[in-house]
Amino acid sequence: MLIELLKTLLIGIVQGITEWLPVSSTGHMILLDELIKLNVSDAFMELFRVVIQLGSILAVLVLYFHKLNPFAPSKTQIEKKDTWTLWFKVVVAVIPSAVIGLLLDDWFDAHFYNYITVAITLVAYGVIFLFLDRLGSQKKLVERTQDISWRTAFLVGCFQVLSIIPGTSRSGSTIIGALLMGLSRPVAAEFSFFMAIPTMLGASGLKAVKFLLDGAAMTGAEGVILLFGCAVAFIVSLLSIRALMNYVRNHSFKAFGVYRIVLGVIVLMWYLLH
Repeated sequence: MLIELLKTLLIGIVQGITEWLPVSSTGHMILLDELIKLNVSDAFMELFRVVIQLGSILAVLVLYFHKLNPFAPSKTQIEKKDTWTLWFKVVVAVIPSAVIGLLLDDWFDAHFYNYITVAITLVAYGVIFLFLDRLGSQKKLVERTQDISWRTAFLVGCFQVLSIIPGTSRSGSTIIGALLMGLSRPVAAEFSFFMAIPTMLGASGLKAVKFLLDGAAMTGAEGVILLFGCAVAFIVSLLSIRALMNYVRNHSFKAFGVYRIVLGVIVLMWYLLH
């Protein structure tokens, strides 16, 4: 059991880092799955890959609790109204991916969850990140999440649909969309974090329902692995989110573009050599 927990520790660390950085958690998980295989059932592993994200979501809720809490006593009525409006904009933003995800998620996983797709998307979006500053909107930058328009929220949500293709990166696609729509780098990252809350909760819930409907059962050891993985992802996500926000205030996303291209080449080479 100790060995399995050590494996889970590494998986949780990778999840907590890559979920928020625009580098594709899927690409990393594919490589990690080749190197480290948990001694669990296939059904549980499919559930684990998604539900471990709940730890990452909890980190967002903790870090942004005051900003996202419409009931905070210290907020004025106007601030509470702005908070509710922000939540409604987040809901509007996740509608496109929710609809497409429910309809096509399993189909995309069956046809595109492979090394070639992941390698191509890693490199393609890596190139986009290299030139994103030149492609960005020339309009006045949106410097507060409260100032995001309904139209912009929906269009950023449309970009999140792209993340249904493995290797794209949910945070990567939403950040690209947000920057193209004229959001500043910190606001783009923040709004991406907020969109992740309903997106990941919905994905985790859907995966859990499918797990139960398929008649699968979780052993006690698997339950411990799931809880431990979520806890590790939570702690690492706290650090990752803070680090990303500090970084993007003064730097572009070019470094992530270079990293994606290098990782894409590694994934492709791994595929060709195995």
